[in-house]
Amino acid sequence: MTDLFPRPPFPHQPQAVPGTTRQMSPVPDHGETTYQGSGRLAGKRALITGGDSGIGRAVAIAFAREGADVAFCYLNEDADADETRQLVEAEDRKCEAIRLDISKSQNCRALVDKVVQSFGGLDILVNNAAHQMTFESLEDIGDEEWELTLATNISAVFYLCKAAMPHLKDGGTIINTASINSDNPRPTLLAYATTKGAVQNFTAGLAQLLGEEGIRVNCVAPGPVWTPLIPSTMPPETVVHFGENTPLGRPAQPRELAPVYVMLASDDASYITGATVPVTGGKPMI
Repeated sequence: MTDLFPRPPFPHQPQAVPGTTRQMSPVPDHGETTYQGSGRLAGKRALITGGDSGIGRAVAIAFAREGADVAFCYLNEDADADETRQLVEAEDRKCEAIRLDISKSQNCRALVDKVVQSFGGLDILVNNAAHQMTFESLEDIGDEEWELTLATNISAVFYLCKAAMPHLKDGGTIINTASINSDNPRPTLLAYATTKGAVQNFTAGLAQLLGEEGIRVNCVAPGPVWTPLIPSTMPPETVVHFGENTPLGRPAQPRELAPVYVMLASDDASYITGATVPVTGGKPMI
């Protein structure tokens, strides 16, 4: 297993925010040639935010191969989104790729309405999209940056959950993407880490609110994952050594996250709610 996945050091590869998959070296592995489904989500209808690349793309591929129809939204990464759509449709599943900014509350409501209209309902909501930027000091974080991070990473989760809840019914599930930063915040990712702590807390509280409705709410807390956010939002030297400080000595590839989302979305997880599942390469959450 130690030779199966790429290890740092990685090449210098700065990108503009939010980054694109095809410019990365090595190109992330989303499970395109490896993930094998077994019908665990047959007949389900899923909405994934930030499904164009990274963890979102890996989850979209896995969900489709497990039998789900998949809708996903993305900010402006048209090329990545088109590739993800083709990968989902190659599994003979319905797919909706929706270009939309979830930092606006009205867009969140419109997104859920569109997916429900297209698919005739909704069974799984994956709140995965996130904004992050690196800052060396508190003074460097501008008001607009702070507000954008909160709007994208936590307010959108609230708006999407609220809009989706009437459609999820008994057996529906919500999966939020938190982070190792939820419990172990990296100071140079202060705004991002703050929102991920909020996502984890929101998940635990919402699970208790929706338990009587039969709707399960969980979150996944990734450690370092090789996605376009890394070269586009982190200093070049950090990118070169990204994931090196984990016990496994490397970052995760997106495909390594997807099985956890599948498990939480499936009926196999019928008694799991309010949980945080860490996928951190051995780094403790606290």
